[in-house]
Amino acid sequence: MDSLKLHHFTGEVNKEIQITGSKSETNRLLILQQLYPNLEIENISNSDDSKLMMAALSNKGEEINIGHAGTTMRFLTSFLSIKENSNVILTGSGRMKERPIGILVDALKTLGADITYVENEGFAPLRIKGTKLKGGKVTINGNVSSQYISSLLLVAASLEKGIELEFEGAITSVPYIQMTLSLLNEVGIQTSFEGQFIKISPKNTIEDKKITVESDWSSASYYYSLVALSKNGKIKLNSYKEKSLQGDSVLSEIYKSFGVQTTFEENSITLEKIQGFTNPEKVSFDLIKAPDTAQTIAVTAFGMGIACDLTGLHTLKIKETDRLVALDVELKKLGAEISVTDESLHLNQTIEIKSDVAIDTYQDHRMAMAFAPLLLKTSIIINEAAVVSKSYPTFWEDFSNFQ
Repeated sequence: MDSLKLHHFTGEVNKEIQITGSKSETNRLLILQQLYPNLEIENISNSDDSKLMMAALSNKGEEINIGHAGTTMRFLTSFLSIKENSNVILTGSGRMKERPIGILVDALKTLGADITYVENEGFAPLRIKGTKLKGGKVTINGNVSSQYISSLLLVAASLEKGIELEFEGAITSVPYIQMTLSLLNEVGIQTSFEGQFIKISPKNTIEDKKITVESDWSSASYYYSLVALSKNGKIKLNSYKEKSLQGDSVLSEIYKSFGVQTTFEENSITLEKIQGFTNPEKVSFDLIKAPDTAQTIAVTAFGMGIACDLTGLHTLKIKETDRLVALDVELKKLGAEISVTDESLHLNQTIEIKSDVAIDTYQDHRMAMAFAPLLLKTSIIINEAAVVSKSYPTFWEDFSNFQ
């Protein structure tokens, strides 16, 4: 699928949808399943990233190519480091080779890992020779991507001494770290997180365990946006729970500012536009704990004509694309007055939205899906629309008819 024309939709927004399992939970559990084979996983994500993770874990060759899958790259770096007698090159797409991984490699080397850079210092491809690591103490900067930290935590219990992890400076993306720790606890691994320290106790085996993956909250964000942009929309999403491990579940609070009420039921959520809702002139959110929601929130605010200040976005610079720059470029095409810094986005109120604008997606799934709800305001074209398969392969099918 190259480009996709979304025609201005003026009908009713009312639908029930089953979204695939969270790729964040799935990929963590797939690593744990390799270390503890009696772990059973249900509602596994059908995302490209999770498929790449499964393929990589069953790969018997000398090279593993994970394409654009950042989580897969980070998690495999630690896993392959402890896989005794293995010797592989871990590589990815051109963009992946531009995304830094030196912080994680340095931490693993502190523990005794045998990793060398094949091309450029600090970046993939990596030559990883698996060896038996004893574990112990390791220090890491607190404001790095949580994927580096989770990568270490997932393998920690299989090390002889476990891991004592000390953070330097303020810790960002805490919900994703908490997700990892909660899943470790769920399979029976002892953890503690106090102040600047995380301790994971060693554990060689676990009891038989079955875990059902909750559906992906990041993917739910596009339906929150859709309901927000509608007049009286109502969408039911299945396989969600009120006490979620996913940091993006904060959407249920954030979108109250856009007139969306969330009703939690036993195994689902219903999103409904609040009748008589009056748009605020401006909204401000610190998204340091949920940066993956930034694109959706910015587009929602733009579509509703609401000024918007978003902060805590420094990790967006090293995603599939520089998401802040991408938002700046694409929203301006539609008529937005917007400015971005290295960690924030500032959007003025918009009076008129241009029609039939082609949105470039930069090989970034979230760019494609975040802009899709604007079809309630105007006709829009999404370039490289198939990129959604990275996290939500059935997105266009689910999005094609709201009645």
